[in-house]
Amino acid sequence: MPPGKRELARIERRLIATLTDACETAKAEIKGFTWLTHTADLSALTATLTVTWVFETEADKTLALTQAKARVFELTATALREADIDLSPSDACVRFDSEQECQRTHGGNWRERLARNTRGQR
Repeated sequence: MPPGKRELARIERRLIATLTDACETAKAEIKGFTWLTHTADLSALTATLTVTWVFETEADKTLALTQAKARVFELTATALREADIDLSPSDACVRFDSEQECQRTHGGNWRERLARNTRGQR
């Protein structure tokens, strides 16, 4: 039986809490990292979850992709495990982005940018 609304809300709250912990750790460890967010259809969480890690500049993002990608995946894996979500981080569900690129392409409108960059629409 699929989870009900209450269970989905509980999963969402738990995911937000564990991703917040990952975010705070990354701010202290990864140069140029500023924040993260996630998008998902909770009724199909493992198929639709995307965690977006946002860096200040494209240069910071590029540096993270070459020097901190394993750490980002590790922090994401820990957050998912602690939220009881059975999903291994991969390029399909973890995105790297930057404030600079959002400003350039979407005028700083993250809602629009994230809506266009959800899994399956890349």
